[in-house]
Amino acid sequence: MDNLYDVITRINDHYSKMSKGQKAIAAFISHHYDQAVFMTAAKLGDTVGVSESTVVRFASFIGYNGYPEFQKDLEEWVQNKINSVQKIGAKYGRSSQSEILTSVLNADIEKLKDTVDNLDPVAFETAVEIILEAKNVYIMGIRSCAPLANFLHFYLNMIRGNVILLDTTSVSETFEQMIRIDEKDAIIGISFPRYSMRTLKAMEFANDRNAKVVAITDTVHSPMNLYSSCNLLARSDMVSIVDSLVAPLSLINALVVAMCLKRPEDVKRSLKDLEYAWNNYQVYLNDEINFIDEEPMLNYPLRKDES
Repeated sequence: MDNLYDVITRINDHYSKMSKGQKAIAAFISHHYDQAVFMTAAKLGDTVGVSESTVVRFASFIGYNGYPEFQKDLEEWVQNKINSVQKIGAKYGRSSQSEILTSVLNADIEKLKDTVDNLDPVAFETAVEIILEAKNVYIMGIRSCAPLANFLHFYLNMIRGNVILLDTTSVSETFEQMIRIDEKDAIIGISFPRYSMRTLKAMEFANDRNAKVVAITDTVHSPMNLYSSCNLLARSDMVSIVDSLVAPLSLINALVVAMCLKRPEDVKRSLKDLEYAWNNYQVYLNDEINFIDEEPMLNYPLRKDES
């Protein structure tokens, strides 16, 4: 199997041209590959709700000579995924802790440099305008991308209102949250290998509703670019079993800073409102910073040693 064009990559590359039944097969394999790898074409079709012949045609559609060849490729992909932990041992097994630290940090620095060299400034400016001008902004990133989506949602909410974080466990729940999305809205899809079919479907749905679509992904070959109005690219190779999210997070940080500079008064107003709420409703205790010098809030008594 060509690791650069494995079974999941084939599925993602062909997804936009698939029929409804083929997309159902693709979604099941992406989410339940550990089960699909053991299924016959008939069993897979029965599970998804399509005919056996549809499953066979699906394998041919994404470039295989037949279902057996497809299943063999899927089995190899699953085995490679299982062996990820073993690969860590092979790469770092005899390294000292400091050597591992240096190697990982240098790899992240290289990804940052590559991101700086290859980021399209026009796409970046376009993304800033799209996000600021949209009536509602939807953000989606799942699995290892969930922290990126949460980070962007937290700060974007300080800059503007109507920001919705799509945090769901199923495609149907995603569509329920996006049911009113239209041409006045925007969605930001964040996904890196292995790409998320759920995020891709959300972006497809938004595109079908004529909403603006911004993709934050790794390369021009990413399937996330299929439905996007502009593509923001950041390197995110796997050093080990852990995805490196340093460059994507820096890219998102740059987006936030750029938007803050575009809307400084809105940010100041939001921060003042938050500070008022924190103080008025005593969200944070003063003892978190100056516990010794200042009296704590809420009239909590200080415990002093009797001496």
